[in-house]
Amino acid sequence: MSAVERAFHGLRHMIGTGRLGPGERIPPEGELCEELGVSRGSLREAVRMLAALGVIEPRHGSGTYVSQLRPEDVIGSLSLTLELLPLSGLLELYEIRRVLEAHVAAQAAARCTPGTVRELHALIDAMEATGDPAKASELDHRFHAEIARVGGNPTLASLLAVFRSRSRKYQVFTLPEGPELRRKSDEDHRILATAIADRDPVAAAGAAQAHVAQTERWLRAFMPPVEEAEEAEAGAGG
Repeated sequence: MSAVERAFHGLRHMIGTGRLGPGERIPPEGELCEELGVSRGSLREAVRMLAALGVIEPRHGSGTYVSQLRPEDVIGSLSLTLELLPLSGLLELYEIRRVLEAHVAAQAAARCTPGTVRELHALIDAMEATGDPAKASELDHRFHAEIARVGGNPTLASLLAVFRSRSRKYQVFTLPEGPELRRKSDEDHRILATAIADRDPVAAAGAAQAHVAQTERWLRAFMPPVEEAEEAEAGAGG
């Protein structure tokens, strides 16, 4: 284990065991270096790594503090690693996304208000009106983010936002069949919004799951032929 890794895991252990709680200032560099048996350079690198993960917050002129460790913030840092996944890895995550999007849609249907319904339909109207694929993708994200927000679990909403952000790197609406894909996507959004407006959790869950499954099928159009063949072979062997 390198000195940086030793410092990283040492700090992580202090935070994970509660020795350093949310909002607390971490001990001075000298004390930490002595306790962990590392140099100041190694310790500073470990602090930068934890800061990138949203676990530690360096404050200019004040010191370095443990963040509030809100689950939704820590989950959001997953984007740093999920951005590196190849498409085959992303598609594996879609099984998780189907389940979670269905759950938040059901929760949103149970909790929706007239304001929620107006917002969802306004976003759909804007999606249908724009001719810009990038703008349509952004509105699509906002539509699903609003459903997750109404679902009431910030951590779950943050996780789904990470999944969607990775998926948006593949602009399916720019494919040759993009206009037809957008038409089908808009239709799916209407069905989902209607189920939520009707306060029907079962219908909303089914609509969300079907919509995500459809997106997964579209994403497979970006799969390199060799990788697609290998995935099919692996599935047959299982």
